[in-house]
Amino acid sequence: MKAVGYSKSLPINDSESLLDIVLPQPIATGRDLLVKVKAIAVNPVDYKIRQRFAPDGGRYKVIGWDAVGEVVATGEAARQFKPGDLVYYAGDLNRQGANAEYQLVDERLVGSKPKSLSDAEAAALPLTTITAWEMLFEHLAIKQQSPDSARKSNEVILVVGAAGGVGSILVQIAKAITGATIIGTASRESSQAWVKKLGAHHVVDHSKPLQPQIEALRIGAVTHVASLTHTDSYFATYIELLAPFGKIAMIDDPGTPLDVMKMKFKSLSLHIEFMFARSMFQTADMDEQGRLLNRVADLIDQGHIRTTVGKNLGAINAANLRTAHAELESGKSIGKIVLEGFSEHRSRI
Repeated sequence: MKAVGYSKSLPINDSESLLDIVLPQPIATGRDLLVKVKAIAVNPVDYKIRQRFAPDGGRYKVIGWDAVGEVVATGEAARQFKPGDLVYYAGDLNRQGANAEYQLVDERLVGSKPKSLSDAEAAALPLTTITAWEMLFEHLAIKQQSPDSARKSNEVILVVGAAGGVGSILVQIAKAITGATIIGTASRESSQAWVKKLGAHHVVDHSKPLQPQIEALRIGAVTHVASLTHTDSYFATYIELLAPFGKIAMIDDPGTPLDVMKMKFKSLSLHIEFMFARSMFQTADMDEQGRLLNRVADLIDQGHIRTTVGKNLGAINAANLRTAHAELESGKSIGKIVLEGFSEHRSRI
């Protein structure tokens, strides 16, 4: 099967950093599905793994943790899907990724593809959807309500980095099924317009001091923070902004230690979201990820949530994936970068 992989951790401008290769097609056993991959998306975790983890012994590592495809075979213990089903998922960090024509994935991590979206549109969603859902409802414990409810709660959530991949879906989920007031941050005019379009009630500029901008909104104290980038830069501000017993959930890797004891006097809490924890440790509730993906697919098909595609780079090959990684590494991408279909290429074996 065709795939894109790497054998050495190299800068993305090196032509060897990602290569077109050929690998044996895997075989489904146990609870695995064998999925013929139709479209993928690229996330920061892709380039972080590529930069930090080189495979041993000259082997090739395949990355990629967002996929849409068709189930073509199932393991003997799989019961939730059958050949021909269209699915979407983020998969498992410990296994070969989705930058390949065929991939094995545990059925408990898989949801049915939203019917109203194209393959590429759906591929933008799984990893960020799981991350956003777990942040909102498992870590921050934001109250859910029916998407038809107009009831407002007293929750005020600040989403820092709202124009990125996670922020783009988190804002929509919060708008669709919570009564929280949503403050998104974005610095450029284009990203501010994107965040407003996704449903944030207010947008502030994170390149400027946050506290005076938020106080000027006159909407009361922030109760929850979804910190999606540069947590170390904003941590002291979060403590000032948050109401007592407020919660912070973060997904990034701060460059400097956080002084968590400064949170004590307001009895604040800090949560770290890592959406691969369930698959990495084979937790008893792994199927929660499949369930939430199905829930969000329903919300999409009902018109409450839209895809977060920012750019479609075309066919799945090494050249296009190097372009995608470079753009993500620049930190300036809006929404998600997607690719679809495998083009003809000369491959290494």
